[in-house]
Amino acid sequence: MSHEDSGFGAGSLLLSFLLGGIVGAGVALLVAPQSGADTRRKLHELAENAKDKAADYVTHTKETLTSKLDKGKEIYEGRKSAISAAIEAGKQAYEHEVKKESGA
Repeated sequence: MSHEDSGFGAGSLLLSFLLGGIVGAGVALLVAPQSGADTRRKLHELAENAKDKAADYVTHTKETLTSKLDKGKEIYEGRKSAISAAIEAGKQAYEHEVKKESGA
């Protein structure tokens, strides 16, 4: 089974490392000796950066899912029309055979 099948794709792995790094940087800021104002400013920057990266990841994921959903719809519609055509051809062949039997 591939990583994509198990739900652990490259994107989720990248997001895990990214979030781990952000959490680690946040902890480092909290334990580093600096003024409270500097710590708050850096934490704010870190939070904004994390928010932007998460928004980018969500946008990318949404685009990927939309693309795959559209492709799935196209495949479904193509198969649906092929099945409908086969059913119609079967009905016509049946009607032809019934007429042929009744006329013979």
